[in-house]
Amino acid sequence: MPNCFHDQVITILPKLRIQALALTRNRAAAEDLVQDAVCNALSAQASFIPGTNFAAWMHRILRNRFISNLRKRRDTTDIDDVPSSVFATEAPHEDRLALKDLGKAIGRLPADQREALIMVVVQGMSYEALAESTGCAVGTAKSRVFRARRQLESWLMGETPAKSEGRAVAARAAQIAREVDARLRQSGRLGGLDAART
Repeated sequence: MPNCFHDQVITILPKLRIQALALTRNRAAAEDLVQDAVCNALSAQASFIPGTNFAAWMHRILRNRFISNLRKRRDTTDIDDVPSSVFATEAPHEDRLALKDLGKAIGRLPADQREALIMVVVQGMSYEALAESTGCAVGTAKSRVFRARRQLESWLMGETPAKSEGRAVAARAAQIAREVDARLRQSGRLGGLDAART
């Protein structure tokens, strides 16, 4: 049993690193978080029930450890302390810029949506496993991923809330106009209106 447990821990390390990086957005902090989560898992090894979802159990430990760390301290950084290399790009290639824009947009997502999106899209986790590891309903997990994708699409396509609301209002107005025209046609009153319009 211990060897099997250790093998499972080693196998899941890359996915834990991805999740930790999504949560912390800092490579060093992510490595520390993974190390702490693995230590917690090894100390709680006796509480793991063989045959259950090991990946969800580990992701839950990592997430809980992240939340505990947040509660202990609020990590703040002055922008002057950040190395300029963080803001620089090597070449103005379209792919690089698109990835940079995507990274910024993902960073703007609420933490629960960002985590859900990365766990499902990048790691290939099922909605059921995501729900189990984050302690929410499957519908909530699906909703988080859907909202994250929708918000990313909106930001990357350059839509602002005002533009998307304006489009929704215009679409609704057009739909109402079509319904009014259809009702007028049915009642036979549209003929006079069509003549007045021309």
